[in-house]
Amino acid sequence: MISVGARAATGRRRGKRREPKPIQVQFRTIVSPHQLNSRWGRRIYWLVLVSVIVLFTLAFVFPLYWMITGAMKTPDEIAEMPPTLVPKDPTLGNFFEAWDLFDIGTLLKNTAFYAFGAWLFSMAVDVAAAYALSKLRPMFGTVILGAMLATLMIPPMVILIPLYVTIVDLGLLNNPWGLWFPAAANGFNIFLLKRFFDSIPRELIEAAQIDGAGPLRTLWSVVLPVSRPILGVTSIFTIVTAFKDFVLPLLVMTDSEKMTISVGLSQTAGAVTQNQVMGGLVIASIPMIIVFFVFQRHIMAGLTAGSIKG
Repeated sequence: MISVGARAATGRRRGKRREPKPIQVQFRTIVSPHQLNSRWGRRIYWLVLVSVIVLFTLAFVFPLYWMITGAMKTPDEIAEMPPTLVPKDPTLGNFFEAWDLFDIGTLLKNTAFYAFGAWLFSMAVDVAAAYALSKLRPMFGTVILGAMLATLMIPPMVILIPLYVTIVDLGLLNNPWGLWFPAAANGFNIFLLKRFFDSIPRELIEAAQIDGAGPLRTLWSVVLPVSRPILGVTSIFTIVTAFKDFVLPLLVMTDSEKMTISVGLSQTAGAVTQNQVMGGLVIASIPMIIVFFVFQRHIMAGLTAGSIKG
């Protein structure tokens, strides 16, 4: 016979539930975690990481360094073979000469005016389109968005001739509207704005509608104030694109008094020395470099904004 204590112990053993063992997920990599955590593994890891960072930094920074140092060389030194990495007798006179020879003041004023107009019309069209596709939900909205994104797959050179013919037919040569109309609608900006608008809680829109706000009032008072990060990013993209555009301004703005900075430098480059051209390029690069360093945090914050809902 089984004693009472044995039965109780058997019942306790049967009453215990076996907890499932945690599943260990193993990732197969070229270098195992054990090898990576070893002394030589850490050294090789940091050596490869630093080498890659240095190579990529040189690939991006060296052209800028070469342009700046080339502008500080004399005509004889810049033509030497092999070229010198550091100017023997650096001078800043080429910058002043380039400013007068290229009339950079006028070119920068024209470019800033065209960039401001392109930004203004682009924001009006892109924000309205993204808001309609995100919150108003029109019929065939997905198809319309897909058609807008499909335009990003078309090389710009393919539509350049039809675009130029349209501008000529409308009589917009040497007219700022010839640059502003093509820049008004941008599929990439619309996609970024729509993604951000999708992350705005629906309760904010419904609360504005309960208070009697219409679609335009909701856009102006609710959506735009909380969309400053993505508006800053799309604004920077639009301004930089308009500032560095070359082919379309070359075809549209043929008057020397209305040229942009990129077109003006290219048209006069054959009549001046190479170091003066370098000086003009350095001056033309300064505005965009300043914009990048001032707004780099806004660029990263805007690109990641709206990617996570909740």
